[in-house]
Amino acid sequence: MELRTFTFIDVLQPQLASFLQTVAQGFLPLERQASLFVEIAPGIAINNVTDAALKQTRVIPGMQIVERAYGLLEIHSYDQGEVRAAGAAILERLGLRVEDRLKPRVLSEQTITGVDGHHAALIDRMRHGDMITEGQTLYTLEVHPAAYAAIAANEAEKAAPIHLLEVITFGAVGRLWLGGYEAEIAEAQRAIEQTLASINGRENKG
Repeated sequence: MELRTFTFIDVLQPQLASFLQTVAQGFLPLERQASLFVEIAPGIAINNVTDAALKQTRVIPGMQIVERAYGLLEIHSYDQGEVRAAGAAILERLGLRVEDRLKPRVLSEQTITGVDGHHAALIDRMRHGDMITEGQTLYTLEVHPAAYAAIAANEAEKAAPIHLLEVITFGAVGRLWLGGYEAEIAEAQRAIEQTLASINGRENKG
């Protein structure tokens, strides 16, 4: 069993909570709840992870996704202690430690200022979150493993009044799109880089 991502979010920010409500197929998370994202391989074994969390704590599952190679579970609660206890139960079931997760590895990070109107329209057609408008700044991130995109989005929203356009937290890689004014995006980018750099775990060389 490979532990790919294990990341605790202390307080879900309004935009990320709202975004998850548009894409989650489980019991929807709410603003200010704590959340835990767990990603493992093989994917179908995520059912065992969900079983450990729900039988031993009172957390609520927002997403359980099984795709070709990996499985993702998101759980949440207003009680941070319950979410942390669920995480401990999951690790015990797997026989692993937090340090057995992979460190995040940034594959791509780009900032585009003064976005063209047609470019903004293309992005707005595909997003599930807020919108970007002509002339604003676009920030994109591609991170491995995928679920680290969630904590990147949450910490960016804490740091600056950006627009959360899209987050993909499962699959081969995670992706994040943010929009806003140039100074706000710069502040969000710093928060993302600091957050991802602070996550310990196994070396992730690809």
